Amino acid sequence: MDAKELRDKTPDELKDQLTQLKKEAFNLRFQQATSQLENTARMRQVRRDVARVKTVLNEKAAAAAGEA
Repeated sequence: MDAKELRDKTPDELKDQLTQLKKEAFNLRFQQATSQLENTARMRQVRRDVARVKTVLNEKAAAAAGEA
């Protein structure tokens, strides 16, 4: 996932994406706890994607507050 792609999305789409990523992170943690996780690098990717989405959401909120 690229930050450029995220900046083109609306805040509602970003919130939906964030929810999806958090669910995936939960599932990955559950798989790791039960020793079923095959791709351990995916946990890192998901964590960083969550951070990207949160960053873009904060940028959009700051821009909206600056305009008002």
